[in-house]
Amino acid sequence: MDGGANLGRDVPAAFDIAGHVERLNRDGYTVIEDFLDEARLAAFRSGIAPYLGAHRGRNPFEGQTTERVYTLVARGKVFEDITADPRLLALLDLFLRPGYLLSASHAICIYPGEVAQSLHTDDSFYPIPRPRPAIGLSVIGAIDAFTAQNGGTVILPGSHLWTQKQGIAVREALLAGRRTPLMDGMFKLEMPAGAIVLFQGTLIHGAGDNTSDAPRLAFTNQYCEPWARTQENFYLAVPRELVRDMSSDLQTLLGYDIMPPFMGQVTASHPRKTLEEGYVPPVLRQGATAD
Repeated sequence: MDGGANLGRDVPAAFDIAGHVERLNRDGYTVIEDFLDEARLAAFRSGIAPYLGAHRGRNPFEGQTTERVYTLVARGKVFEDITADPRLLALLDLFLRPGYLLSASHAICIYPGEVAQSLHTDDSFYPIPRPRPAIGLSVIGAIDAFTAQNGGTVILPGSHLWTQKQGIAVREALLAGRRTPLMDGMFKLEMPAGAIVLFQGTLIHGAGDNTSDAPRLAFTNQYCEPWARTQENFYLAVPRELVRDMSSDLQTLLGYDIMPPFMGQVTASHPRKTLEEGYVPPVLRQGATAD
């Protein structure tokens, strides 16, 4: 836990920040069951419907019977609101440095017959040895209720604190069809539609197999430290005219802010200046210097 400033987010008085932080530190994950109400669930389904039904994953990790819709944050207001929900940001404020970034944002629809995803951690591509603090935190949200049959996420509680050697031992045991004591707490997460699980990027997890007769729709938003490279390149993926109308929180999440003293600057200027109407990069202005 970084201990970054809680910026006075507008969260309900009943929202148990302390309890969620305790579970994130102890278990590596926490569940917020009432994250999306019926109206937001309906808006999500309506907003994602035009993009579903055309693709399947390209490899076993994406899921070859799984459909993913990337850059979800740019596909409608409901997805913007979910990404920058004040309750979620209030928790992220306490684990990541100010100016943290959105790293990935996509919908995930697991169709019947999909096999279990390989167990992994979401920040494993940052080449820093374990054990270590998480470099990011992830959200998986249930649009359809998660069950043990339809692909509920497999979680190893406490694995966010493991060494590299412990993680490798578990993966090798699974490949060999064996169990180890480290796997005793492993379970498939079940949660109602509208709930999310928030977990540390060092937590070992993976999508479960879908042995049901119906698809399971979900989403993931992943966040990282402001000094880390993001998985999705939102500068190129999200048109500036869309970013211009987004909230300041969301603009920061997409990288339109500075990590002090000057990381993220654009030709020695604040990146939000690039959102101004008629902006022309200084390098294209004859005789221009920094703004």
